[in-house]
Amino acid sequence: MSYIIGSKCVSVCDTACVKVCPVDCIDGPITIGEATEEEKVGKQLYINPDVCIDCGACLPECPVDAIHPTEEWAIRDGELEYVNKNYEFYGQTYKLKT
Repeated sequence: MSYIIGSKCVSVCDTACVKVCPVDCIDGPITIGEATEEEKVGKQLYINPDVCIDCGACLPECPVDAIHPTEEWAIRDGELEYVNKNYEFYGQTYKLKT
């Protein structure tokens, strides 16, 4: 299980979560912290499921409440697309638990 960054992060890419992550598991398709507002449009941050230690440090730091504590919570909140995007960013496929 991993924390998942959902749709509320798209075009925001606030890096408060990155700054508090003790294992440096939050990445993006742009240079984090150096992107212009134009470069952020349509982009978001992602949490590496192989590195995340589920510590929760990122949750209270996200100003737009985009972080879900598990894939299941994200899916329950209608964010399956973002669960898949998160795994695809790291070259993986999310296997839906049944």
